Amino acid sequence: MTASSTPVEPANPSALVRRRGLSLGDPILAWTVRILAVIALLAVVVMLVDTAANSSKLLEHESILDFLVGTTWAPASTVYGALPFIYGTLVTSIIALIFAVPLAIGATLLINEYLPDRAARVVGYGIELLAAIPSVVYGFWGILVLVPAIRPIQLAIASSPVGQIPIFGPPAPGPSYFAAGLVLAVMILPIVTSVSRDAMNATPRLQREGALALGATHWETIRHVVLPFARGGIFAGIILGLSRAIGETIAVLFVIGNQPQINASIFAPGYSLPAVIAGEFKEANQPFHPEALIGLGVILFILSFGVNVLARVVVSRFETRAGGADVR
Repeated sequence: MTASSTPVEPANPSALVRRRGLSLGDPILAWTVRILAVIALLAVVVMLVDTAANSSKLLEHESILDFLVGTTWAPASTVYGALPFIYGTLVTSIIALIFAVPLAIGATLLINEYLPDRAARVVGYGIELLAAIPSVVYGFWGILVLVPAIRPIQLAIASSPVGQIPIFGPPAPGPSYFAAGLVLAVMILPIVTSVSRDAMNATPRLQREGALALGATHWETIRHVVLPFARGGIFAGIILGLSRAIGETIAVLFVIGNQPQINASIFAPGYSLPAVIAGEFKEANQPFHPEALIGLGVILFILSFGVNVLARVVVSRFETRAGGADVR
């Protein structure tokens, strides 16, 4: 008896319908995601091109090089130099990292490795709540509480032998690079801490237990297993914090001093790219003044973009060394 060539109908026709719907849904989802990604990328490109086009009128007045390396910002004299603002942005961001990164890593180790679960949750929530505080509140806190509190410290350092070093030179009373850096450090602390916690929690349990089984102490396990595995994620958290520090506007506007000048001392007032844009754009009525501020926005965009590209390259290397573990 020969076998019939008639195809066998499925026992459950609805199962075939579901399979066809699933196979149709996959390409729809894939193309939807692709389209949305392209739209997001185009939005960034359009924003950059439009901003650059609006600032191009400044080139009729001075060259790009003069604008980038100029140290004088005098709209009344139509002199526009961006270097004081680039310098202020970098200095305050570096100060923020110097204070925030050790605190964030220390808090991460305390929460993940040493505190009981209940206490760890309380401390973790407390640090994460710092991210919910509005920037203007940080600014008020900085100018009303922090600046008066650190003034005696600045005077003590300046009057000591350390004050002979230009970076710790005699301070100007009031807002400064140092005050802005401290405020930024508090603001980026929850970002770095949160990402670092996730990276350390991703350490495989077998690696931890293997190190302990070989006789390693708790600290040796952290040092030789947890931190090496999580370093890519920690670095990603640091870069996210740096990006936040570079782009912060309102809080820095309160505490940096708003002086368009380059000072070697971190205790002197200065200015930053986001702060000067927010502080002067509304009253930019001098020739080429609006275009110069838009040009500062282009510089800020390029600076932030460059930092994130560099971070992606470094994190990719960490992922490769970690055997492909996703530490983003």
